[in-house]
Amino acid sequence: MTWMLDRLEEVTRRFAELREEQAQPQVLADPRRLAEVSRRLAEIEPVVTAYRTYRRLLDEERGARQVLAEESDPELRALAEEELATLKNALAAQEEQLKLLLLPTDPNDARNVILEVRAGTGGEEAALFAADLLRMYTRYAELKRWRMSITDLSEAGMGGIKEAVAIIEGQGVYSRLKYESGVHRVQRVPATEASGRIHTSAATVAVLPEAEEVEIEVHEKDLRIDRFCSSGPGGQSVNTTYSAIRITHLPSGIVVQCQDERSQQQNRLKAMRILKARLYEIAQEEQLAQMAADRRSMVRTGDRSEKIRTYNFPQSRITDHRVGLTIHRLQEVLDGNLDLLLDPLIAQLQAARLERELATAS
Repeated sequence: MTWMLDRLEEVTRRFAELREEQAQPQVLADPRRLAEVSRRLAEIEPVVTAYRTYRRLLDEERGARQVLAEESDPELRALAEEELATLKNALAAQEEQLKLLLLPTDPNDARNVILEVRAGTGGEEAALFAADLLRMYTRYAELKRWRMSITDLSEAGMGGIKEAVAIIEGQGVYSRLKYESGVHRVQRVPATEASGRIHTSAATVAVLPEAEEVEIEVHEKDLRIDRFCSSGPGGQSVNTTYSAIRITHLPSGIVVQCQDERSQQQNRLKAMRILKARLYEIAQEEQLAQMAADRRSMVRTGDRSEKIRTYNFPQSRITDHRVGLTIHRLQEVLDGNLDLLLDPLIAQLQAARLERELATAS
């Protein structure tokens, strides 16, 4: 317990220092530094708030103990004992919350995301499954009241997709969707299968945190911008005006395109957001080589064996292989109730991290 209190005091001191730094004129004049300080304040403020609540409960507990030590009136002692029991439970719950809050946080948790879904191994059935996953994330975003816009879509036959890229904006988007990166495997009877045999195919999902404007600088001289006609269903502007944008970042070779908006300028702005997110990811990979290796090992080629999750349609079963979690509510999840999986998954991952943290501290 001492280690936790020491860390909480350290976090509280750091919070006060950051508040002072945030108000300094030189910081206010530097957008990059101000954004960094504000982000770090937002990250540790919940810890400081919870710690203040914990200290208040400790003060109240000491007061109740003092009443028991000094009071002889039976009725007042009974009230103090009842209050003390309530405070003990509240303190225990607050301690558990503080332990979780003290776990190292992902600085990207508050960011918007770039979501990429691609068909993997399995041909036409993989493309159909990729479309199912995109639909699942669209409905999940609707339930969370996030804003999702598909910026690039490569369709396949029978309503499947080869690849889709989307921007999802809202509170805590990355903190939830970051667990979706990896290979998703499906087991079901394809619509084209006459014999009723179960096939296995896969799709890959990548979730990238969106870079902030002050973090990634892109120079105009490093870009090649091509304009072309939008493709897709008919309409007055589709296939008739050069509104679609393809941006090539010459130093890195990254190519991004966007065609979902009618305006060329809007498509360019969205394409730049995706480009910066990918450049931000590269910058992170350079700084955190192991984290990048973990991400690559999750997605890799989209082979069926490289899975984080399996969707078994005949048994209405979903299994997350990272923590051995299985639920039998497949259709609800595909309809957008992804929290049925994410809530227990995150809880188990946090419990494992907390166990490691406590072992290290002791």
